[in-house]
Amino acid sequence: MSTHADTPADKAGGSPIDLDDPSLTRFDIVREGARLDDIEIVHYEPQFPVAGTKAERRVTRFVSFLFLLTGAAATAFLAIYIWWPWEYKLTAGPDKLYTPLLGLTLGIALLGIGFGILTWAKKLLPKEISIQARHDTSTPESRKIVGNTMLYMADELGVKRRPLLGASVLAGLLPVGAVAAAPLVGGLINNPHKNNQMMTTGFQPVDGKPVRLVREDGTPVRPDDISTGGQITVFPGIPHGVSNKHADSPTLLIHLRESDAEKARANNERNEHNRGYMWGNYIAYSKICTHAGCPASLYEQQTNLLLCPCHQSQFLITDNAKPVFGPASRRLPQLPIELDAEGFFVAKSDYTEAVGPDFWERP
Repeated sequence: MSTHADTPADKAGGSPIDLDDPSLTRFDIVREGARLDDIEIVHYEPQFPVAGTKAERRVTRFVSFLFLLTGAAATAFLAIYIWWPWEYKLTAGPDKLYTPLLGLTLGIALLGIGFGILTWAKKLLPKEISIQARHDTSTPESRKIVGNTMLYMADELGVKRRPLLGASVLAGLLPVGAVAAAPLVGGLINNPHKNNQMMTTGFQPVDGKPVRLVREDGTPVRPDDISTGGQITVFPGIPHGVSNKHADSPTLLIHLRESDAEKARANNERNEHNRGYMWGNYIAYSKICTHAGCPASLYEQQTNLLLCPCHQSQFLITDNAKPVFGPASRRLPQLPIELDAEGFFVAKSDYTEAVGPDFWERP
């Protein structure tokens, strides 16, 4: 590190020097640049005029520790993001720690970067005060001066003389770069359709038996319970089916008018996913909007449009609930329904398409 202290102001106004003089130091060239640009270096003081003191080594080790801590935390973030169990399960398990651990490791990494840069700037970089008059001209000499000024600034960072500091910066910031890229490529690591993760709701048959459609109070639903043109929200008739444990299961059961039901059946037959999913004039769709997961619950009987109040997506019920307006780009999944021996609605199977926002399905 240079040990130039309190450079006199008159050096900015001295005689020109030969920039090709091999005896010149980088600071001499920087000072000549200051002179040509009418810069007055009012004050210049290294933090450690004597290189290699215990105090300097102590600060260097502390800054290096912060950057190494950043690298370790960022690496831990990546490991958790990729390998930690993330699939939600009803019972207590490590999946409940997935998001908190991501937040903790990312927070430590960002704090490490912040405190590392601040400590480096306040404790290791020289203190300099200079006054510059702005110029608009560019000459070969000025370009050479600028280049040497940049290199001199790199020298003043002290990375060459403090190899531990440089190694810790690389070890700390490279994983942070990987963390920044992780959300962009993370979705390509685990396919959400694997093992039907996003198509398993509370309507999954239990021991091979279909699950009943029930009201919020748990009572099962018969066809006569819904007037023509009406609709109700139904849930899976299983323990805790009407709770947040099965928040992906709310379904809208609609009793269509005869003419509308004929249109819906014809359109269902043209769609391989929804063929045979209706029972009579009754049709059931997931209530979870495919845009952002809001409840699509505003049913307009006259137009057969289902509106999501969050972002105004609209779905046409008589045509496989395809989106006809708003940001949603995927239709609502349809639940296949029938009646059991006692005349109550049951789900013939679980949903066969992903429920809710499914970014893998987006065009």
